[in-house]
Amino acid sequence: MNITELIQGDSQLATLPEVFYKLNAAIEDPDCTFDDIGEIISIDPALTVRLLKIVNSAFYGFSTQVETVTHALTIIGTDQLTQLVLATSVMNQFKGIPRDLIDMDSFWRHSITAGLAARSIAALSGEYNVERFFVAGLLHDVGRLIFCIRAPDEIAEVFKKAEASGKPLYVEEQEAFGFDHAELGGQLLTAWDLPERLIEAVSCHHAPAKAIKHVEETAVVNLADAIAYSLNLGSSGERFIPPMEPKSWECIGLPESLYLPMIKDKIDQQFEDVANVFLQTA
Repeated sequence: MNITELIQGDSQLATLPEVFYKLNAAIEDPDCTFDDIGEIISIDPALTVRLLKIVNSAFYGFSTQVETVTHALTIIGTDQLTQLVLATSVMNQFKGIPRDLIDMDSFWRHSITAGLAARSIAALSGEYNVERFFVAGLLHDVGRLIFCIRAPDEIAEVFKKAEASGKPLYVEEQEAFGFDHAELGGQLLTAWDLPERLIEAVSCHHAPAKAIKHVEETAVVNLADAIAYSLNLGSSGERFIPPMEPKSWECIGLPESLYLPMIKDKIDQQFEDVANVFLQTA
């Protein structure tokens, strides 16, 4: 089964909820107001509740309660709110994956940890829209879920081979399918018509040297994945910590010895509260 068959063979998997696309279209409209955007989101009450829980969590750490989507927009802006809508929408796309393949609670905990790591690295690098880095970290392993949904028997064999060989899962995926979960995830994001910077960061997170246009973003996700595994707060099925590309630290201009402890401390402060909120959305 090739990449296209894996993705396009499931119509629900191949598209995101309509509210996400409506929101994107509204944001691109120069005449659109915060009230208009709030109205689009409010059509989905469950999404509204999820967003407000996230905005009021340790993810932001605001001192006052944010009670409406419009209020949230005035504080965090449209770009960052859109990233939160994307994150919660994707987490709701993947249901019914057998626990004997992947423990989904553990999978999303690893993904959230990687997202928090990517967000922290981006903030320390002086980036403004850090939520897009959170989303890149959150989605970096989403291709593995496609394997579990569309090729469960084959990926089960890959898990067994990786355990026996001691090789990283993505290496065994490449040998079995001709592509790994990173490339598959990138193709899914392409089908969803998501930004190129996100696609490249996900596609190349195990091989950041392959990134062409969005090198720094890819380096951030490469580091975030390894940091997440080192903290052991969850797993996407990998039994071994994937290699961290040493040049990734050089690429983003941060010295590892100084900033790695700061990043881990930030994750420790946020993880439980943020994970609980996001896992309630999944």
